[in-house]
Amino acid sequence: MKIDLNQFKRFEKQIILKKIGLAGQKKIFLGNVLIVGLGGLGCPLLTYLAASGVGKVGIVDFDKVEISNLNRQTLFNPKDVGKYKVFQAKKVINKINNKIKIITFKKKLTDKNINQVLNNFDIICDGTDNFDTRYLINDYCLKNKKILISSAITKFDGQLMKFDFKKKGPCYRCFMPDKPDLDNNCQVDGIFSPVAGIMGSLQANEVLKTILNKKDNLNGQVIIFDSLNTNFRKLKISKNPKCINKC
Repeated sequence: MKIDLNQFKRFEKQIILKKIGLAGQKKIFLGNVLIVGLGGLGCPLLTYLAASGVGKVGIVDFDKVEISNLNRQTLFNPKDVGKYKVFQAKKVINKINNKIKIITFKKKLTDKNINQVLNNFDIICDGTDNFDTRYLINDYCLKNKKILISSAITKFDGQLMKFDFKKKGPCYRCFMPDKPDLDNNCQVDGIFSPVAGIMGSLQANEVLKTILNKKDNLNGQVIIFDSLNTNFRKLKISKNPKCINKC
C-alpha cells in the first residue's frame, strides 16, 4: 500500500521513529482491533488507536451515557447523556480520523453472539467491568487463538495484561481462577479519573506494539499501577495447573 503526502505529514512523528518507519505505519493502517467496553478505559484506548492511524476498530457497548461517566469517559459531553455510547463515540472518532473504519456493536456480549462479534478481529481489548464477561472473552480468545489485551481499574489502581493465545502460556483464569463475591467496578468502588486515562493509554500502547510485532511486549505478564504512590510493578503470570482451560 502507498502512503500519500497528507498521510505522511499527519503521521510523520511516528514514521520518523526508527522502530516504526513507513513499513510500521503501513502495519498500523492495516490494524484490526476490537474494543469491548467504552468506559474509562475504552475512551482513551479508542482515541489513541484512531489518532495513530489504526485502520479498523470495532466497538462493543450496550450502555447509554450517564452524567456520572463524564469525569473519566473523555469521548462524551453533557449533551450525550441518554445517548448510546457506541454511536456518540463513533461521531467523535470520525472527527479525529475520518479514514478509520468504525464498526459498532450496540449489544451486550454473550455466549450466543460472541463469535459473530469477535470473529473478524485479530486483537481483542477487554475494558469491561465484570468478571463474567472477562471470563467469556478470555475463553473465546483462547479457543480461537486470538490476542487478548485486558485492563481493569478500581479506586486508585489499575492492571494491564496481555495473552497471545497463538502461543502457549497462561490465560486470564490462571490469573483470576475464581470470581470474587463482588465485582470490583467504578459504580461500586469509585475511580480516580487519571487512572482510567493512564491504563487506557497503556492498553493502546500495547495494542500498537502488538501490531508492530515488537518483541518487548507484555505477553504473559501483568502491570500493576498504584496511582497514589506513582508505582508500577510488572509480574509474570504463571500457568495454573488447576485452570479449567488446561492452558
